[in-house]
Amino acid sequence: MKKILLVDDEVRMLDLLALYLSPKGYACIKMSSAADAIHYLETESVDLIILDVMMPDMDGWDACKEIRKKYNVPIIMLTARNDKIDVVKGLKLGADDYISKPFDEEELTARIEAVLRRNMGENDKIEFKGLVLNIDSFELLYSHKPVPLTPKEFSLLRVFLQNRNKVFTREHLLSSVWGYSVATEDRTIDSHVRNLREKLRKIGFPVDDYLTTVWGLGYKWLE
Repeated sequence: MKKILLVDDEVRMLDLLALYLSPKGYACIKMSSAADAIHYLETESVDLIILDVMMPDMDGWDACKEIRKKYNVPIIMLTARNDKIDVVKGLKLGADDYISKPFDEEELTARIEAVLRRNMGENDKIEFKGLVLNIDSFELLYSHKPVPLTPKEFSLLRVFLQNRNKVFTREHLLSSVWGYSVATEDRTIDSHVRNLREKLRKIGFPVDDYLTTVWGLGYKWLE
């Protein structure tokens, strides 16, 4: 589950954001001041920050600047001001995106998903419970030992690890891994998933605790 740090001095806005995002599968951490948020980051990791600009004591711009000194976590600035100058200022300070109040729920979630995708694309590896997927070298390690995978098995595992807790239909996996133009059958996915499971079991990874079959739909990798 992706963790989002919500930072706004208005409790009502924090509650509204959490109300929108929690049903989408995000774990929301609410902070009413920038100082509290920065303190939280010293001991906890998050996947994204939604940061209000107009706050007392330390505004969002200063908070963004301070966060960027130590952390690369994606930041979306949230404010009632939508002047171009303000947008440019936030982006120059290191924000990844900017959305104005009042915001549309679907636009907000779309921007979050886009920022998370971009950030994931910048990482050269994905780690999960001892598994290390090296994107550039197309290599999987478990407990520092290489695990042989075919290109399609590697791509399937990458899709699952990048989208944990999301249900993928066989059709979606076919389009994501094989491509829209490839003519193949649903059982091809089942065969590759079965082979992937067997290889992960063989190395001692508890794959059955995470890669689950959603009957009638497809597959899901649990957090």
